[in-house]
Amino acid sequence: MTDAPLILWLRRDLRLSDSPMLTEAVRSGRPLIPLVILDPETEALGAAPKWRLGLGFAEFAKTLEGIGSRLTCRRGPALKVLQQLIEETGAGGVWWHRLYDPASVARDTKVKAALKAEGVNARSFAGHLMFEPWEVETGTGGFYKVYTPFWKAVRDRPVPDPLPVPKSLPAPADWPASDDLDAWQMGAAMRRGADVVGYHLQVGEEMARERLAFFIANRLDSYATDRDLPATDGTSGLSENLTYGEISPRQIWAAGWRAMQGGARGAETFLKELVWREFAYHLIHHTPHITRANWKPDWDAFPWREDNKDAEYWRRGLTGEPFVDAAMREMYVTGRMHNRARMIVASYLTKHLMTHWKVGLDWFAECLIDWDPAANAMGWQWAAGSGPDASPFFRIFNPATQVEKFDPKADYRHRFIAELDRNPSPMALSYFDAVPKSWKLDPKRPYPEPLIDLAEGRNRALAAYGARNS
Repeated sequence: MTDAPLILWLRRDLRLSDSPMLTEAVRSGRPLIPLVILDPETEALGAAPKWRLGLGFAEFAKTLEGIGSRLTCRRGPALKVLQQLIEETGAGGVWWHRLYDPASVARDTKVKAALKAEGVNARSFAGHLMFEPWEVETGTGGFYKVYTPFWKAVRDRPVPDPLPVPKSLPAPADWPASDDLDAWQMGAAMRRGADVVGYHLQVGEEMARERLAFFIANRLDSYATDRDLPATDGTSGLSENLTYGEISPRQIWAAGWRAMQGGARGAETFLKELVWREFAYHLIHHTPHITRANWKPDWDAFPWREDNKDAEYWRRGLTGEPFVDAAMREMYVTGRMHNRARMIVASYLTKHLMTHWKVGLDWFAECLIDWDPAANAMGWQWAAGSGPDASPFFRIFNPATQVEKFDPKADYRHRFIAELDRNPSPMALSYFDAVPKSWKLDPKRPYPEPLIDLAEGRNRALAAYGARNS
């Protein structure tokens, strides 16, 4: 079977560099068939992440062509597609990089068991994370439930150097038939928003490497302070590329670690943020219910509201709280949202508006081009109070005081809220070009009054918390 091809099932690993699976496959000397599958799990993605994944597929197809390979595209249940492709090509193995969210784990477990039963070399590789979730344990052998001890446990662990880019991939004698990627229409649900958001994307491995190099050279030194200022381009922007595997966490870690050894002031803070992602996957592995149920079960009785009219105003960026609305509009214009702003909008929805965190989680999963299943779940539960935090519910961010501290000159608010300016910027106006026409929004309408007095909302949330614990 040494001449039988290997099928490389690509998911969120759209890169040639630092790919353990690809490195091992090239070393085998066997013909390689890179494959992407539009299966039900991928079909279920929200509009923005599904569209962005499709763009990543298209860009990686060009990358493969540049080294004499090609991308095969097939649609259908993963196991059925793989079995059919094995029959067509005589492939002796199917390899992939591991994913850790519950839906992917369930699918991959089924695929691996079925293929192995048929005598196929089904093999999964690390590569999406720096540390496998089951390899980081507390002193007593359990998993970490608080971030800071997790950070201390991994900070000085050796992280292998990133693997080099293969010069070529051995090709099969005959390439299998492939679907037309464009015919999948993975961006159909974006509708007119794609034209607005597309301007802000940086797709592919090459763009990811350039992004990292620019950040290390120009922004890392001031990252510790600038990362909290939403009007300042102080972050790396790599979440977009990291979630689709266009760059690996080891590549980012290696660059950040070198900079820290060289004295860059913001480097350790940056590395801590990368480890936040690792911690999120640590939790999603050990407590997969975090994606759909309260991480702390004693929150099941908390009187959050299900979806409601106030939540719809929140979705549309019409709460009357400028920091909240600017953040939501940033998401519709750029496909991303500043991390400080994410905390504010999540706290406002779950505490001031007393709306269940799942409402927000699902909306982010629909709208963010850098949506990540673990980070999204942990972030929402952390903000809501039901997640991994030592003193959760008393942290009720006040959008008014937060905006005074982190957007004192109102640059962020004016960048995205057209109604605040007589002559609004193109960025602010583009929000109206991105959102559904059915919302019937007009930049000439007056900016709305606040949905709720902030002090009243805070007191209502604390009263509910008190009643829950009485």
